[in-house]
Amino acid sequence: METYASSSLSQLQINETQTLIPGLPNDIASLILSLIPYSHHARVKPTCKSWHTFLSSTKALFSLRRHPRRSNHLLIIFPQDPSISAPYLFDPQNLAWRPLPRMPCNPNVYGLCNFTSISMGPNLYVLGGSLFDTRSFPMDRPSPTSSVFRFNFVDFLWEELCPMLSPRGSFACAAVPDSGQIIVAGGGSRHTWFGAAGSRISSVERYDVGKGEWVAIEGLPRYRAGCVGFLSGDGEEREFWVMGGYGESRTISGIFPVDEYYKDAVVMDLKKSGCGKWREVGDMWSDAGRGRLGKIVVVEEDEDRPAVFMLDENEIFRYDMSSNSWQRESIVPRKAPRNSSCGFAVLDGELHVMTFLRGDDLVKTQRSRQQKRGGTLFVQIYHPKKKTWRSLVTRPPFYHSLDFKTAIMCTIRL
Repeated sequence: METYASSSLSQLQINETQTLIPGLPNDIASLILSLIPYSHHARVKPTCKSWHTFLSSTKALFSLRRHPRRSNHLLIIFPQDPSISAPYLFDPQNLAWRPLPRMPCNPNVYGLCNFTSISMGPNLYVLGGSLFDTRSFPMDRPSPTSSVFRFNFVDFLWEELCPMLSPRGSFACAAVPDSGQIIVAGGGSRHTWFGAAGSRISSVERYDVGKGEWVAIEGLPRYRAGCVGFLSGDGEEREFWVMGGYGESRTISGIFPVDEYYKDAVVMDLKKSGCGKWREVGDMWSDAGRGRLGKIVVVEEDEDRPAVFMLDENEIFRYDMSSNSWQRESIVPRKAPRNSSCGFAVLDGELHVMTFLRGDDLVKTQRSRQQKRGGTLFVQIYHPKKKTWRSLVTRPPFYHSLDFKTAIMCTIRL
């Protein structure tokens, strides 16, 4: 361990006269400082020059934090268009927030939404979405985008990558870290400002991070947008699942468009080449069941198959792959206020149900007397193995409200 710490420390520009912690060798002190949560680095850097140098050398620091026990599982929240409103990094263990730089802005486009965010290593990817382009006609009609951006936490900078072959928003996406690939499937042009409109596509693409290029692979059996994607299995048994979403639409009284939501899933076998054939999984519920799929999160477990959970209003369901059905797992202790939305994410194997509270909603929460900003984030946390609930309350640093119907979230380990 000391050899490993010394090799990482040699990458830092700390001379012999600078001491990280008085009385300790710098290799031992570097291991101690590497345990400081990433969300607190900005506060700790001004302590002294040597600490500022060490915590600013992110490449060496991340090499020390590569072990899962040293890294923090953090949540990234995009409250609005990331080129206009800064995304935020949230550390639920330490109740700490940190703003990230805004994404590069294109003066010709605005109102980006329904994009997908995913992480791989120390990198955050923002793919596609729906937006308005002042160069298109008519200007009030949203269109999908193929843009791809990556935020590198080592350099703390955004960069624009090779765009997707097909512009898309509201699509399924999954990262394959061991092969350095990202897979996207389906999608369309729907914008959050319009309830039931927009196109649908069935194309599927694979991005090679090392080569920086997109390759088209076998498309979905049908047009599908608003779907969710995740990986299952490992090695030769790995599969890419695409669940739910909507395809065709119908009209009520020949005027009002209504989506036809899918009740099934489709699965692609991922071989060494990174693509395979699609197979269809039957309906996950009957016609008398729910109308559409809820919010989905995936918990990576020791077994080959992950645990897939769905938040449907005030209930949490677990997906049983053997029976292709959803089984009730638990009920959220406190229901969200009327007309509010809930966020759903998984951090360190626990399910986080998040509600943004404001005004009279704060009366029954902890620390409600201290809330003077835009509102409070009330998080209810469920442990699937222990079957227990706990909760926490935090005050977001932004002054505007947080609408989980439109906010985009993803997790990252730093």
